[in-house]
Amino acid sequence: MSTGKIGVTTENIFPVIKQFLYSDKEIFLRELVANAVDATKKLQVLASNGEFKGELGELRVEVELDEKKKTLRIVDHGIGMTADEVDRYINQIAFSSAGEFLEKYKDQNIIGHFGLGFYSAFMVAKKVTIESLSWKEGEKAVEWSCEGNPEFSMKEGKKADRGTVITLYIDDEDKEYAEKGRISALLGKYCKFMPFPVVFGKKTEWKDGKQVETEEDNIINSVEPLWAKAPSELKDEDYLKFYHALYPMDEDPMFWIHLNVDYPFNLTGILYFPKIKERMAIDRNKIQLYCNQMFVTDHVDNIVPDFLTLLHGVIDSPDIPLNVSRSYLQSDANVKKISTYITKKVADRLEEIFKEKRSDFEAKWDNIKLFIEYGMLSDEKFCERAMGFALLKNTDGKYFSFEDYRKAIEPAQTDKDKKVVYLYASNLEEQYSQIEAAKNAGYDVLLLDCELDAHFANLLEGKLKDARFARVDSDSVDNLIPKADKVKPEMSEDDKKALQDIFKEALPTGSEWWVEPENLGENAPAVLITQSEFMRRYREMSALGGGMNFYGEMPASYNIKVNMENPLVAKIWESRKTVEDSPAGTDAEGKPTAAVTHSTAGKQKLLHQVIDLALLANGMLKGKALADFIARSESLLK
Repeated sequence: MSTGKIGVTTENIFPVIKQFLYSDKEIFLRELVANAVDATKKLQVLASNGEFKGELGELRVEVELDEKKKTLRIVDHGIGMTADEVDRYINQIAFSSAGEFLEKYKDQNIIGHFGLGFYSAFMVAKKVTIESLSWKEGEKAVEWSCEGNPEFSMKEGKKADRGTVITLYIDDEDKEYAEKGRISALLGKYCKFMPFPVVFGKKTEWKDGKQVETEEDNIINSVEPLWAKAPSELKDEDYLKFYHALYPMDEDPMFWIHLNVDYPFNLTGILYFPKIKERMAIDRNKIQLYCNQMFVTDHVDNIVPDFLTLLHGVIDSPDIPLNVSRSYLQSDANVKKISTYITKKVADRLEEIFKEKRSDFEAKWDNIKLFIEYGMLSDEKFCERAMGFALLKNTDGKYFSFEDYRKAIEPAQTDKDKKVVYLYASNLEEQYSQIEAAKNAGYDVLLLDCELDAHFANLLEGKLKDARFARVDSDSVDNLIPKADKVKPEMSEDDKKALQDIFKEALPTGSEWWVEPENLGENAPAVLITQSEFMRRYREMSALGGGMNFYGEMPASYNIKVNMENPLVAKIWESRKTVEDSPAGTDAEGKPTAAVTHSTAGKQKLLHQVIDLALLANGMLKGKALADFIARSESLLK
């Protein structure tokens, strides 16, 4: 028997392990099972190379729990270790058995992380033992023991069969890891796709109203997951079944992409486009990262482009570098290549559906629009590809490619600056009257009702030649096509100011109002409310992030177009002139006469009514103002 101190550069590694090395205690089980799988895989490689000529037996990993004794055992039948190897790989943890093994067998596909992974056991255990027997002929078994400090003991062991048994004596403060339910959940999370069977106890069945154990081993994993199979072997039902195994509560996905590449890096996986019910209620962390079928993390931000983190599915690659905890991705050239490859594959798949199944693509567009717009806004290469398959949808529910839509609207919707104007609405109900007015004038209106559309309109203005976007309630729509017969009202500057004062006094506070007299025709509304396209769009962008905060902090501003040719406006305006010009406007004491008072009150009611009608048409009349409008309407009807 020998004793000694673990060879590390720090005096005591265990506080470092517990506090800094791993972000979650629970990953100790993942590390230990992964090590057991590594050892099993290595034996398989030795046998295939002819170096190991004995019986392989049943290659599997067993996890055994004794809840009463609070012990947890991880058993493998892999290559095992000699006393020298235990000394090098456990006592002198600066070495890595996997590093040496990989150098020798670099053409084989092995996880290959031992080293510090073993020491994660001490995050939950007050004592850990190793019993091991090497595959090499003539070697003796070895036993190693440590109680969570730099002191260890090592002696010849009694183990008679090849492989390694790691036993954890769970400490009191972490007794949850001595509970069957907790261990079962962790194995399901981290080990459900390991490449060798992982056994945890026996299967159970209901008998006489009780759940009893059977004689059948409870294998918790699928050793050949769907992504490891060739796409040619699989049917749609296979992909759907696998999706629902990963996400039991979700609806069927719209479609999927099977990733399978072995050069210049190894990558397999399946990415699904989920159906989105509420566009702003999106789960990002639904792509699971595996390393040779061992779960690593569901935070894949550094591997998958940001816009594709909205997808669901699995990515598996041994070429993604991980730190010792396997939980955080490092910046690496391979990672960038993988990210570029995934983006390309997604673009290829979308383009394929667009070209070969256009009707299917259009049917799915409302659900995939968010992915594509987000991708075009955040990834330049994807944007270049997507310009060829992205769609525009108009308010009649028809879909167009960018090229087709421009051809359709260019003759009627080119402004005086020779720019094609893309009219759009963001809400079919709230902007109904403006949409109908635009359509009646012979214009087509797009529906841009996605949360990203303020940014997206900005992007397209830069990508499409000689184009600008204008919402149907913006101030720029009226000037879409210059009209030679349109004449401004003939009013003095004093009259214009008086008109502005009258209307501003009746308009709600809290916003800026710009009042302008216009001749819009006697059948046009008395008052039209429009906004600055530029200001409104940048306010929306600021609210989502990415816009300039300056615009987000400014009060909303609106343009009030007073239609001087509308009979109601004419009545309001004339009543004001009549009151001002009337010699009987005041009595002997200079007070307004009853007739004038009545006329003024009537004018004010009518003024508020036409303003409130305009506010109501724009969805801007709420609360007390709406109640006052209803009461006033009833009064006017009487």
